[in-house]
Amino acid sequence: MKINVTKTFLPPIEEYQSQLQRAWKNEWLTNRGELVLELEANLKNHLKVSNIILMNNGTIPLQIALKLLGKNGEIITTPFSYVATTSAIVWENCTPVFVDIHPEYLTIDENKIKDAITDKTTAILATHVFGNPCHLEAIEAIAREHHLAVIYDAAHCFGVTYKGKSVFDYGTASSCSFHATKLFHTGEGGAVFCNDEQLFDKFYQSHNFGHKTALDFHGLGINGKMSELQAALGLAVLPYMTHITEGRKKAVTFYNEHLDFTLLQRMKIREFTEWNYSYYPVIFQDEAQLLKIESALVKEDVIPRRYFYPSLNNLPYCKNSPMPNSESVSSSILCLPLYADMPLTDLERIAHIVNTNLSV
Repeated sequence: MKINVTKTFLPPIEEYQSQLQRAWKNEWLTNRGELVLELEANLKNHLKVSNIILMNNGTIPLQIALKLLGKNGEIITTPFSYVATTSAIVWENCTPVFVDIHPEYLTIDENKIKDAITDKTTAILATHVFGNPCHLEAIEAIAREHHLAVIYDAAHCFGVTYKGKSVFDYGTASSCSFHATKLFHTGEGGAVFCNDEQLFDKFYQSHNFGHKTALDFHGLGINGKMSELQAALGLAVLPYMTHITEGRKKAVTFYNEHLDFTLLQRMKIREFTEWNYSYYPVIFQDEAQLLKIESALVKEDVIPRRYFYPSLNNLPYCKNSPMPNSESVSSSILCLPLYADMPLTDLERIAHIVNTNLSV
């Protein structure tokens, strides 16, 4: 059987069905029903955050944040992220202005942000890459100085803390993805986190068509609501988060101890971070070496993935400006398979294939 880059955690189907029965009993499948409200309350408690709005995917929160805070301006952002980070900016009629990344942390280089600020800049949209936090203090100090909003694409960050506090508590707003490939998931889904009560209310209105009442509207909105079917899956998955995180931690520890890091580089986790083991990226010496290892793995039915390629400054709908670090990392980084219940034999097999082909 193939070993894919990840494997969706599925709780016992009976536990999902038990949650679905509640929705059937209520005859309420969407529009913020009992299960959505319960999942929001449970997640606030689990993550120790004060505000959360569940949404139907992880991109909609970014789009709403850019609609509310971007003001059709320039958005300073990272070229090393999933395409949704950049496409959301362009989709909301804003202009991405790329700033290169730190070659070890892989997050936006905070020391290069100021040089990118113009009188058209309205926000910074930074990604916590693979759950590794940006330099939060530096970014937010720059934002305060220049009166900019800070939006964090925290798609990979479920359970990540920085200095003892959830990373979702930083910035003007943060988004998270609950896609099936993520640690915690609702099949498809996501959330926005925002501590400013007035802005939080605007997020709430915006994800529900702008409704004030059934017949009255605050203003413009879209449909970002999570369904009861999605929430039911989240309620069934959430009790297993310790199992999921610990299982992934064991796999990460194995890779750390058995891969040949004289010929590989791994992402540096920022100090004071409690990481969630969301991905296992390795950086090769160059793209040729990556392609060689990728081919060797695929021949053995091991399917890694090139997260993230290409460097987003090279997207056809963006103004291309050189981003040397991002372009170098993007062309030479590969995520190895990682999920909660990986057999030791699979981990040994993957490490053997990588190490053997590195040394040839």
